[in-house]
Amino acid sequence: MNPTPGTPWLRIALGLSMGAALSLGLARFAYGLLLPPMREDLGWSYLLAGSLNTANALGYLLGALATPWLMRRLGAGRLLVGGAVAATVCMAASGFLTHAGAWLAQRTLAGVASAWVFIAGGLLAARLGALQPQRSGFLLGIYYGGTGFGIVLSALLVPALLRWAAGLPPAWAWAWWALALACALAVLPLAWAERAVAALGEAASGDAGAPRVPDRPRAPLPRLGWALAGYACFGAGYIGYMTFVIALLRAQGASAGQLTLFYALLGLAVVASSRLWAGLLDRWRGGGPQAVLNALLGVATLLPVLSPAWPVALASGLLFGGVFLSVVASTTALVRHNLPPAQWAAGISAFTIVFAFGQIAGPTLVGWIADGPGGLARGLAASALMLWLGAALAWRQRAL
Repeated sequence: MNPTPGTPWLRIALGLSMGAALSLGLARFAYGLLLPPMREDLGWSYLLAGSLNTANALGYLLGALATPWLMRRLGAGRLLVGGAVAATVCMAASGFLTHAGAWLAQRTLAGVASAWVFIAGGLLAARLGALQPQRSGFLLGIYYGGTGFGIVLSALLVPALLRWAAGLPPAWAWAWWALALACALAVLPLAWAERAVAALGEAASGDAGAPRVPDRPRAPLPRLGWALAGYACFGAGYIGYMTFVIALLRAQGASAGQLTLFYALLGLAVVASSRLWAGLLDRWRGGGPQAVLNALLGVATLLPVLSPAWPVALASGLLFGGVFLSVVASTTALVRHNLPPAQWAAGISAFTIVFAFGQIAGPTLVGWIADGPGGLARGLAASALMLWLGAALAWRQRAL
């Protein structure tokens, strides 16, 4: 279906991808880069550092639970843009906080806003893909791969800002403010893309109410139980890596330049993953893609634990970046393949909710393990085991 000849499909998908860049690449994952200097400056334990990402995941859960209700009343587009503005404000506030309680509140509120952005953006990306079914996996991959743009930008901005602001303590505050500015700039193409998807939906259906979510859609979610369970394990396993891998590499002797290279390559791999796994997401209707990708993530997570060699660390980052957001895309593809459009919002929200439950447990568990014997290496090994469990569960999911 092509409701408007000459439609800039790629440009619209890239505009939507700014939602993933803002909500995950900047608002969530930049924390991993800033954790080492903040931990040293503020005297945090690994348990507290992990608890802050648990607070972020709790906020994400609360935001996910509220999203279906909000989308029924506001529409996906308004929630997407409003959440992006709220996340930007939370990022700007980060540079002013030093008390652990204030940080817990900030990370919780940022998680709420991130959930609104990520779920609404994923729904709009699914609608965009439905208008171009022969490229739907690629367009979905671009949206989720947008997280890589945020990761790359974080990798380039944060170390440079930390060096520049070394004489203006706390240096990490200036990095947060720069990231907030990047979020504000990302809102502009995001808002344009949201309007473009709404216009395309109206042109295709003649229904001006198309962007809104039908009231109380009934989706056969229990029949997606294996995939939901596997996705919860993914949430618990991947977040441990993204929270603590920079701290592990730093403890293993990596220089600031090497850490920048590692994180930038990880982000570029996320962007490239939109093309890498598009065919897999288009062809498979069951839990196979999620299982394969979870298994690969477990390997990537374990590599820096097995060897501190720098080439091994780079291989870990490239593999992890090339896979982890495609796990998220695989759940949206599963929903799109197995549920009618009226149930997509309910399906995406259900996966987001179990994902959030996993993320709540993951950082605190890994931080608690890292504070004990074996340190961060043992914590990341536990993350790898969780990812492999998720792979085994997802493999049992069959197409409806």
